[in-house]
Amino acid sequence: MVDFKNDWNDILAGEFEKEYYLALREFLREEYKTRRIFPEMGDIFNALRLTSYRDAKVVILGQDPYHGDGQAHGLAFSVRDGTALPPSLRNIYKEIHEETGNGIPESGNLTRWAKQGVLLLNTCLTVREGEPNSHRNRGWEIFTDTVISRLNDRAAPLVFLLWGRNAKEKQSLITNPHHTVLSAAHPSPLSAHSGFFGCGHFNAANRALVLAGEMPIIW
Repeated sequence: MVDFKNDWNDILAGEFEKEYYLALREFLREEYKTRRIFPEMGDIFNALRLTSYRDAKVVILGQDPYHGDGQAHGLAFSVRDGTALPPSLRNIYKEIHEETGNGIPESGNLTRWAKQGVLLLNTCLTVREGEPNSHRNRGWEIFTDTVISRLNDRAAPLVFLLWGRNAKEKQSLITNPHHTVLSAAHPSPLSAHSGFFGCGHFNAANRALVLAGEMPIIW
């Protein structure tokens, strides 16, 4: 049983006893023993530890963790302090700057967002070094689909930011009409100019939060 130290313990109770997760756990045990896997084992669930079910206001879905040394630490699109900004995060910061006028931070550590209620959830929570999508279809998608479904059930409205094809595929899980869903191209340099730049999602998310009686996010 994973201890999230918040209400996710009750929301996800029983998930870790299911057959798919037990198989995933055995796979990960061998992977961490024989290969270099990111993030560190203790950081896998940081997104859920830092942003409780009750406190979540915005959900940003990523694909899988960064696969380079010293980057991933359990939050989608985020890197540790002192690590060079990955291209996608650099483009996210550029869009925020264009929308809000905020300066572009030197640090790519998005813990400050998570603590404000931004759930930075990758759909797959682990990866082999240098091998993107290497832990795909091992069970993580079932787990994170469950997280999204539980969020969909929540009475308090949320804002979902879906960037790129993989994230947009999760829109079918978000059926509750009081949630706001914003979708755009992925912020990767390969696609950012095809609809991510100029999407206005950060200001739009804050407008939705204010309408719901919530404090806006300081991006």
